[in-house]
Amino acid sequence: MKQYPVGHATVNDYLMMYLAKWKRVAVVLLFVWIVVTYLVISPLRCNGVTDDVLDFQERYRSLSSQLESLRQQHSNLIAQIRKSSGLNGNLKDLDPSLFESAQGPSEEYENLRRRIYSNTKEIWYYISHEIGKLIANEVKVDALQAILNQVADRKRSLLSDQQKLPELDGYKEWRETEAANVSELVQRRLKHLQNPVDCREARKVICNLNKGCGFGCQLHHIVYCLIFAYATERTLILNSKGWRYNSKGWDYVFHPISDSCTTAYDDKVMPWPVSYDAKVVSLPFIDSISQKPKFLPLAIPKDLAHRIVRFNGDPASWWIGQMLKYILKPRTNMQKAINETIANMNFKSPIVGVHIRRTDKVGTEAAFHHIHEYMTHVKDYYDQLELTHPVDKRRVYLASDDANVLEDARKKYPEYEFIGDASIAKTAATHRRYTPLSLAGLLVDLHMLSSCDYIVCTFSSQVGRVAYEIMQTNRVDASNSFFSLDDIYYFGGQNAHDRVALMPHTANAKDEISFKVGDLIGVAGNHWNGFGRGTNKRTNLNGLIPWYKTADHLVLYPFPEYKQVPLYSDTRQKGL
Repeated sequence: MKQYPVGHATVNDYLMMYLAKWKRVAVVLLFVWIVVTYLVISPLRCNGVTDDVLDFQERYRSLSSQLESLRQQHSNLIAQIRKSSGLNGNLKDLDPSLFESAQGPSEEYENLRRRIYSNTKEIWYYISHEIGKLIANEVKVDALQAILNQVADRKRSLLSDQQKLPELDGYKEWRETEAANVSELVQRRLKHLQNPVDCREARKVICNLNKGCGFGCQLHHIVYCLIFAYATERTLILNSKGWRYNSKGWDYVFHPISDSCTTAYDDKVMPWPVSYDAKVVSLPFIDSISQKPKFLPLAIPKDLAHRIVRFNGDPASWWIGQMLKYILKPRTNMQKAINETIANMNFKSPIVGVHIRRTDKVGTEAAFHHIHEYMTHVKDYYDQLELTHPVDKRRVYLASDDANVLEDARKKYPEYEFIGDASIAKTAATHRRYTPLSLAGLLVDLHMLSSCDYIVCTFSSQVGRVAYEIMQTNRVDASNSFFSLDDIYYFGGQNAHDRVALMPHTANAKDEISFKVGDLIGVAGNHWNGFGRGTNKRTNLNGLIPWYKTADHLVLYPFPEYKQVPLYSDTRQKGL
């Protein structure tokens, strides 16, 4: 374990760096507020009072209110900086526990850091949406576009500064080690569960891989079964003969999910739910459950929650990613085919992954999105990256089930290098989708997308969500490494997704709802314009909510703690 120096000079230097960093963030935030206010007011000082100007003034007042709220959110931070800005850098006003590197950052610190980052994006969604509407109405188009460009520049600067904080706060190595430790613990627990000492006597749950849907949907079906097994301490038996992607079954393509227990023998199998503790139960599809157990997504294990939230901003997707990490282990022949395809691609960082789902999804489960909608966010990612890192080439890995998309992208955006394999898209066509060749291509896409620095996708697509979940397993925190053009993250068949109100809100328009601090709001989605839609569970009113006044409500479930499995595989890591 790395030992951190604790001498007076080292701690003092560290604190000065810490304070200087937050000073810069606070000053930039205040500067943005002043400049945007000035720029928005400026066009109003001419041409008298017209209907357009009155309408613009009303929109300005709403926008200014949002900016004021952002400024107020940081008042405590600015007050802290003022306390600590003496010539000698007086440390008595600071909580020393924040700087105990050996213990890692506090949950409060991590939540605040992520909230600042999230709310910076939310204010941008609001400003860009409101000014975008004014531009569409041709109200002072040039002046408004200039304002929008300036705000975008400052938003990128703020986010870039905030992204540096985890690298400079002294906890980077701790987060990496802790993330690896918790992941390894979950994997050891799953291996213990799936390989009982006496398979014949073990309690089991049967999962039938016969769901009539695509590969991403079937993966999530196995994840649901494995979470059920983990929660009830039953060994999961996967029945996959006749699988639509390979009739020989899952174990012919991937390593089996158990090394020693793959049958229920001749024990009686009872369909779940059961009125007694049957030895072997079989699970229905998650969509068919009338009363869902509380341990289903988006719940996470209570005994691990306090550890996960300190290194990851989206614990629910991290938890689901751990299930995928356990089950997705291609056999040698499949892995060889994947590696050979990847070797022929110029895949290197920096690179943004784009997944464009067309064919059967469009018009039924999702809206059609043009290539420019994806590329807007690709450009924004690279514009922000170039503030701190040299970019030799703007690379994009493009995955789609439409073979024409790749060539179309190359023609429309010659300044980008598009990497992809059109043959994979051809095998993903609906009439060829359920074949071993199509499966190999899909696994390549999932591997490449999850290995990208950032992904732009639609979370209405199971593939987009699986790529993000796998991304959560190959880095410390991928919760800010994606943009979805439509849905927020969800797990099909999940329990309610709630957000909790952190600030009170009084409805300002007919479509909005009011709420008090502590209210739980069941959300239907984020509109990416500063507002989302939800139902206040206290008042039962449904409407728009300002997203920045709420935060995800984490559901903790008392999963078994598997105390027979050691917390650490390496005793040298116990002191972290």
